[in-house]
Amino acid sequence: MTDNTIQPLDYADDHRVTFLVDEWKRLTQAEHDASELLEVDPGMKELAEKELEDISAQKDSLMKQMESIIGNPNEREWPNEVILEVRSGVGGEEASLFAEELAHMYLRFAEVQKWTWTKLDESRAALGGIKEAQFEIKGVDCYRTLRFETGVHRVQRVPATEKAGRIHTSTASVAILPLYKRTKMEVPPTDIEVEFSRSGGKGGQNVNKVETAVRLIHKPTGIDVRVTSERSQAQNREKAMTMLMSRLQQKKDEEEDRERAADRKGQVGTGDRSEKIRTYNFPQDRLTDHRIKQSWSNIEAIMGGRIGPILESLDKYEKGELEAGDDDE
Repeated sequence: MTDNTIQPLDYADDHRVTFLVDEWKRLTQAEHDASELLEVDPGMKELAEKELEDISAQKDSLMKQMESIIGNPNEREWPNEVILEVRSGVGGEEASLFAEELAHMYLRFAEVQKWTWTKLDESRAALGGIKEAQFEIKGVDCYRTLRFETGVHRVQRVPATEKAGRIHTSTASVAILPLYKRTKMEVPPTDIEVEFSRSGGKGGQNVNKVETAVRLIHKPTGIDVRVTSERSQAQNREKAMTMLMSRLQQKKDEEEDRERAADRKGQVGTGDRSEKIRTYNFPQDRLTDHRIKQSWSNIEAIMGGRIGPILESLDKYEKGELEAGDDDE
């Protein structure tokens, strides 16, 4: 097995390198554990050898990514952490149910990509579904992969509660926020208002007794974030501050670099049908992305997380490798 050594000293401020080095350390520890298992328990030889083989392949992949970064130091840096926000829009109960399905679609895709995710906050609708939810997703190239998902998604289908069989149209808004661990922003503490509340929900003796939920409001812009995922107020506050600074950094980037803002599609939108970027037409089993005028079938599989071909087409279109089609609604 080749022992490749990573020397990240000259790239200490590159988030991509930091992430890959952390992954390398994790794999090295797993490699050590598997080797020990092989020595102490010959009966686990086949399992340990398979695990070592998988670790070696993952290390090779990490090394290639590292070499690519070192070989192209001026290449744009893509954050390996994002916040996924999903909000119900027009359509009442059906919009809330669709918002929840969209969230599950992205989280399932994240799992297939071997990314990790954590629920930060969620507001559920009275009759099911979600009004609004935020999730933190971590993984190599997660922002680069998901960056074009921001916008209003429209669904056309017959709701389960519709007795007359009529097709309803509802919307949900999606936003992909890149999460930067370090930003160029300097914000006076007096500009930030802090609110504490009970997290609510299931689980834990303290969840409804202690005010662990944290909300931060940037008073000059009105931007606010709320985090309830951690068990302590301090942890939630730290994560909320990271999110707030990332939002402010993104706002500044959009103002300073309009071209980057156009690529990122930084507006969440209001949830109105007219702002749609994509339509999910269940009766016709067709998903259409209106920006590139391309359609795909098998919506059931897509809602199950199989969105890779769609994301790849958007990336190719952005690079000029794909022309817009004629299929639109």
